[in-house]
Amino acid sequence: MITEKDVDHVALLGRLKLTDEERRLYTGQLNNILEHFERLKELDTEDVPPTAHVLPLSNVFRADRTGPDLAPEDVLAGAPERDGQYFKVPRIV
Repeated sequence: MITEKDVDHVALLGRLKLTDEERRLYTGQLNNILEHFERLKELDTEDVPPTAHVLPLSNVFRADRTGPDLAPEDVLAGAPERDGQYFKVPRIV
């Protein structure tokens, strides 16, 4: 069972400021959600295979393929700054 203290804790983690009315409202709503999950435990799922998604999906990405290398001059042509055959970037550390 979710208590108002639990709701306060989650609100603190989410940096939310709740009124007393909101705290009571969210406590009731979260407890209703948990009650629905308890009812789902009553369902017989013995013959239901586990699934990761309700629809049969497959990977939609294309296969990786190698191709001809680009010439360094072509790669660096659009670089805002360069140092020889390297990109020049601002120092991070």
